[in-house]
Amino acid sequence: MTSSDLTLLPIEAKARVAARVGTSLDGADGTGGASPAIRIGFACAEFNGGITDRLLTGALDALEEAGCDLAGVMVAWAPGAFELPVVAQRMATSGAVDAVICLGAVIRGDTGHYELVAGECASGLQRVQLDTGVPVIFGVLTTETVDQALIRSEADGSNKGREAARTALETASVLAAVTSASSGSRVGFATGRR
Repeated sequence: MTSSDLTLLPIEAKARVAARVGTSLDGADGTGGASPAIRIGFACAEFNGGITDRLLTGALDALEEAGCDLAGVMVAWAPGAFELPVVAQRMATSGAVDAVICLGAVIRGDTGHYELVAGECASGLQRVQLDTGVPVIFGVLTTETVDQALIRSEADGSNKGREAARTALETASVLAAVTSASSGSRVGFATGRR
């Protein structure tokens, strides 16, 4: 969900850009970019595990709806959000998954742990993704209150676990498209005007 309708990508934007450039790649193919062959791993935080469970349920529902075979899904449980980067790194370097979805919740409390845990978790996951080239999706809620975390993990379309699963499928699909397109001799170049 975005903060404003004004920040949404216009419906016609991708088609408009594709008409102007030599190569335009998109992870979405009308079915959310899903490929039953995409192997997904989950790194899930046990701390605030009730929220994590709700996010994981939403994510698994989204994968099923996209046609993914859940028999190939791997779920690993870390003690908390701070440990998610190392679990994600091991998954990403294992060769067993095409994308890692990290789920958990960091809820602000009375101590200063919030900034440390949330920030280090996010930067660690970004580092794993950039170092390995495997999409690592940040599905960790960072909220002020438990109520906010509960709202973002409802069993409906606004569940952030569902959103993380769709993001993983689309990112893995667009990376596969980039790899496929780059095997050609003239990626991104066109001659003449259209």
